[in-house]
Amino acid sequence: MRIATLQFAPKVGDVEGNLARANEVLRNAEIRSPAGVVSKVDEGLGLDLLVLPELALTGYNFPSLRAIRPYLEVAGQGPSATWAKETARRLGCKVCVGYPELAIEDDDGSSGGETEKCYNSLLVVDELGNVILNYRKAFLYYTDETWASEGIPEHGFQELIFRKNKKTNNPVSIATSFGICMDINPYKFEAPFSAWEFANRVLDSKSQLVVLSMAWLTLLSRDELDLLAHKPELDTFNYWVQRFLPLVRTKMKHDVNGDGDEGASDSESAKQIIIVFANRAGEEEGSTLARYAGTSAIIAVTQRPRRGVHERGEGRIQGDLSTNDKVAQGEDPPSSVHPPNPFDVRILCWDMMGATTEGVCYADTTADPTMVFQLVKASES
Repeated sequence: MRIATLQFAPKVGDVEGNLARANEVLRNAEIRSPAGVVSKVDEGLGLDLLVLPELALTGYNFPSLRAIRPYLEVAGQGPSATWAKETARRLGCKVCVGYPELAIEDDDGSSGGETEKCYNSLLVVDELGNVILNYRKAFLYYTDETWASEGIPEHGFQELIFRKNKKTNNPVSIATSFGICMDINPYKFEAPFSAWEFANRVLDSKSQLVVLSMAWLTLLSRDELDLLAHKPELDTFNYWVQRFLPLVRTKMKHDVNGDGDEGASDSESAKQIIIVFANRAGEEEGSTLARYAGTSAIIAVTQRPRRGVHERGEGRIQGDLSTNDKVAQGEDPPSSVHPPNPFDVRILCWDMMGATTEGVCYADTTADPTMVFQLVKASES
């Protein structure tokens, strides 16, 4: 699969300016292949999927329903949908864009009337510009709670059909889980950290691909972000991966990987789940200043069986990792890091953006990754 995210810095309420900036960043982005060939996104790159951040074209940091109301869009209509459809047709790929949705729904049934509801939503369109999914954010951040209703988590699943792959020359159906930013956190930060609600749904649905549209904040100051410049905010990246620890601990249930490799059903072959973190950069004024972490990344969590090590009956890795584990780049860890596991787990990363960078994060998941990470104990990192 060829996947891209568009990381840029939209401004609250400046839809026209944000549309222009999104087009400019997408048009000027240069993608370098493993062979060193530089391509433009618009010049036959052959994308399968493009993912934009949360509320990408309206901005995110609205302080109230009154403030965001002029920018609400009916699903499949409005500036965000129009841009997604036109871009999908031009690039010949699926496009995911976050937007604020206005929905007219039946009331609770007592009067038989209708009522307005608002959602923080993600619209997914296919290569022809047809709407194939409208997912509504289920776990709301406090900013969302001023105007949005909760969506239904289970609605964030879709079988996506992609073009013929290189191995079989057949269309590939990929089980995909969608989420929006806070969805990967514990519910309202009240559920136990280890409930792993989103990650467990990914496993239970046998998803091969996870798409996350985000407006993830950072606690770093403006000066600290400027010092990072085009380097990623690794504390944020570590936290994101930590929220997917069930993919490390528990045997993956799907038989076919996202690249169409049916060898995943072989007990000796690696299984993987591809995860797309599509975040935004910049900062926005509002009731409080919102500063974003950037660091968009495209990774895959892989499991390969270790020879001579057996799984426990419930299919979990021996020596469960604690919530203090973090990601480290490098080779095999010392045996003292954690007990032998039935799986050799690695986190492949094809691309990762800087904290303040505007541009395209790109992955060809059939190519070798640019980085390989492993999980180690925090005290060992």
